[in-house]
Amino acid sequence: MLFHADAVIAILAMGAASNLCRFAGYFLMGYVALTPRVETWLKAIPVALIGAILGPIAAKGGPAEWLGLATAVILMRVTGNDLVSAIVAIGVVATARAFSA
Repeated sequence: MLFHADAVIAILAMGAASNLCRFAGYFLMGYVALTPRVETWLKAIPVALIGAILGPIAAKGGPAEWLGLATAVILMRVTGNDLVSAIVAIGVVATARAFSA
């Protein structure tokens, strides 16, 4: 397999930029006072991310994707665990697709 130097440099630069943003955000949050309003905002971020990822998929998808989105939302409300809800929702979509094909 042949690697192009410019592609490798671009991938490494994007990785460095991504990690710089993450570390900067983590560092800067050390200077933010943790008020109830900020705490509520931080707790809403995972739900917003799941919605931002799954929303377009469900909008362009069919019944399997809608069922997966509903599963993710319900499990996030019931369990409070975003990772478990995402994993189960992926399983629901895969199972629904397998049985509909």
